[in-house]
Amino acid sequence: MATQEKTTNNEVEDQRPLVLVYRLPSFNLPNTDRLKTHFRLLDQPITATVTASSSSVRALIAVGPTPVAAETLDLFPSLRIVVGSSAGVDHIDLAECRRRGIAVTTAGDAYSENVADYAVALLLDVLRRVSAADRFVRSGLWPQKGEYPLGYKLGGKRVGIVGLGSIGSEVAKRLVAFGCTVAYNSRNKKPSAPYPYYANVCDLAVDSDVLVICCALTNETRHIINKDVLTALGSEGVIINVGRGPLVDEKELVQFLVRGEIGGAGLDVFENEPEVPKELFSMDNVVLSPHCAIMTAESFESLMEICGGGSEFTTVMVSKPMKLWWPTAGYEDLGEGIVSRRSNGFVGLQGWPKG
Repeated sequence: MATQEKTTNNEVEDQRPLVLVYRLPSFNLPNTDRLKTHFRLLDQPITATVTASSSSVRALIAVGPTPVAAETLDLFPSLRIVVGSSAGVDHIDLAECRRRGIAVTTAGDAYSENVADYAVALLLDVLRRVSAADRFVRSGLWPQKGEYPLGYKLGGKRVGIVGLGSIGSEVAKRLVAFGCTVAYNSRNKKPSAPYPYYANVCDLAVDSDVLVICCALTNETRHIINKDVLTALGSEGVIINVGRGPLVDEKELVQFLVRGEIGGAGLDVFENEPEVPKELFSMDNVVLSPHCAIMTAESFESLMEICGGGSEFTTVMVSKPMKLWWPTAGYEDLGEGIVSRRSNGFVGLQGWPKG
């Protein structure tokens, strides 16, 4: 009887859809128990040999910045949806997914609050020199050199936010509570935003003490923070980047910091991760972080809720909104690459079309 029950359970288990967790060797997807309830998970680092079961993979979770190129898609002929575990899609070949009719989703706002917290933490660290002060004490310099150099208060700072999306809005909310004056640059003016809008990033930099970068990486936004913007920000200005490394012209930023032509920087992302310019290592006015602004237990729990959705595999409505970057049958194009189910919802793993 026990053997028969075990066989039956295995048969049921085998009927669960196969989902590939596709990742760089240095990245993992935690808290997958919720997904395992509904799906069979195939954990495959990008460097691993493709297995025979790969031909039946219908969904791929791209962990972090793991690239999903046309060559990747060739390996999974049954693939119907790519689920990005990050908010951006710059690492996914959207044109090729569109050509093949493969839906692409992102993590939506699952990480927004966590990334916003981290952006403010980086800014506080740069201004108040928390990490540098920690090194000062640990290295035994306090008894030798006495008082630590003065920092700067956050309240009253003029902060320009580049990208007032979900993350940028959360950053703004937090900084207003600190007594900061907030303005923003975005692709379009937000009618509901209570902050001044600047169509030009240089103009925003001129009127800001701090720039917080949290927009999406596109061809248009690559190096949106360039020499002209850094010059406009000035020698006491601070750059905080929690978006993508290539949003900032990293070589120019390093030179501005080396020459003392900018006040400081808090960087969670870099142009050629995991490589970081060595010139930054000795700078006490620079706080460095290994692309971990999203890394909280709560953020990954939210991601699992988004990916897992409801209890039925074909459920279209999920517990939190997701973007779908390529429409398939039954979805309505809402413009700017976002589509939704006509039943007033967004689609997650459990909502991709059958067939």
